[in-house]
Amino acid sequence: MSSKYLVIHMSDPTGTDLTQSEDQAMLERWAAEGEAAGRLGEGAPVAGPEQAKSVVVRDGRALITDGPFPEFKEWFAGYDLITADSIDEAAEYMTKHPVATLGRIYILPQVRLPWDEE
Repeated sequence: MSSKYLVIHMSDPTGTDLTQSEDQAMLERWAAEGEAAGRLGEGAPVAGPEQAKSVVVRDGRALITDGPFPEFKEWFAGYDLITADSIDEAAEYMTKHPVATLGRIYILPQVRLPWDEE
C-alpha cells in the first residue's frame, strides 16, 4: 500500500555549483519519472528567509517576526509531496533530485492524527 511523504529540500544559501541548464535538466528528468510512476504530487520552491515570517503564540500572545532565522545553517529551498510504497522507495527516488547532489533532503512520512483514526 502506498503512503504519502513530505520531502523538504535544504541547500546551501549561496546556491549550487550546477549550471542552470544542468539543474533544470536534472529536475525535469526527476519530475517526468515521478509523474510517469504516479509518485509526484504538489511541490514548489519557496522564497528565501528574507521574505519569511516566524509565528509563535505563548500565554495567549502572538509574536510574529521577520526572517531570516539564524538557527538555520541551510536554506529551506522547497518541498514536494510524493507517494511511494515505502520510505526507502521514496529515498531512492529522491536521489535523482538536484538538491540531493548539493544539499540535503528530508523525507517525512505523513501520519494520521489520533482523532482522525477510526
